[in-house]
Amino acid sequence: MKSRRIQPKDRERFTRRRIRRDNLKKGIYILPNLFTSASLFAGFYSIVATVNGDFQRAAWAIIISLFCDGADGRIARMTHTTSKFGIEYDSLSDLIAFGLAPGMLAYQWALRPFGKWGWSATFLFVICGALRLARFNVQIDTIESYTFNGLPIPASAGFVAATVLLAQQFSWQIHETHRIPVLLAICVLALLMVSNIKFLSFKELHLRRRKPFSVLLITIAALPLIVNEPEIALFGLFALYVLHGPVRTLFLWRKARSAGYPSIEEALEQELRGVVNRSIETSVPQKATHNETATDKDT
Repeated sequence: MKSRRIQPKDRERFTRRRIRRDNLKKGIYILPNLFTSASLFAGFYSIVATVNGDFQRAAWAIIISLFCDGADGRIARMTHTTSKFGIEYDSLSDLIAFGLAPGMLAYQWALRPFGKWGWSATFLFVICGALRLARFNVQIDTIESYTFNGLPIPASAGFVAATVLLAQQFSWQIHETHRIPVLLAICVLALLMVSNIKFLSFKELHLRRRKPFSVLLITIAALPLIVNEPEIALFGLFALYVLHGPVRTLFLWRKARSAGYPSIEEALEQELRGVVNRSIETSVPQKATHNETATDKDT
């Protein structure tokens, strides 16, 4: 009886499967995945609250899920506990908490009277969120760390939740004239998620470094609004973030045309080089001053 010869492709597949099985046997990191699970729980609770007609609690659950989702990645990087399992688990959690939960909330809150158009817009929001997550996982090692390619799905979910909270805060009644802007907003958010518009990620925002004094003043001035009117503060924050991507892209487009750049990407690259050069220029004088001081002491 002839023995079947193992092909190189089969050997590679068996090796990957064995490595994956061995990695799972070693266990998973508990702390970051606990925050991911908390984000998933908050998203699931938002769906339950939406079905029960409690839109305010559903919106707040999405906001809580946002904080948990932001914490799990930072904790994983701080404790050096990042893993492939955590990345995949986080993506599945985001699809439910920031795709399905806000979609259900928007549909039950304002889009249900539209019938087929309402649930079609909701499905467009969910599927674009899924495509956004899939594209992010593929491009995670190829795109710049300080920008996102397309609107992040947590930001779109936060905008939906903040809109509902703002309406609940002022007891706005959703009439037919108000439902159409909500329908258009859901479609625009869906298209922004799968677009190539660059949004700032703020991953390069180092709070431990020195910042201008105006940053402290703006933060202090915003605290009373955040404490007394969190609904207004959240809506303003998410609205500014959603708008800054298209506005920044339009500015770069005009800059590319006036400066003769062949594309917006070239203008964006020049902008990045300018930021790096400014950081180098600000660090060189400090080093020179330090050397001059040392020379004066020697003399």
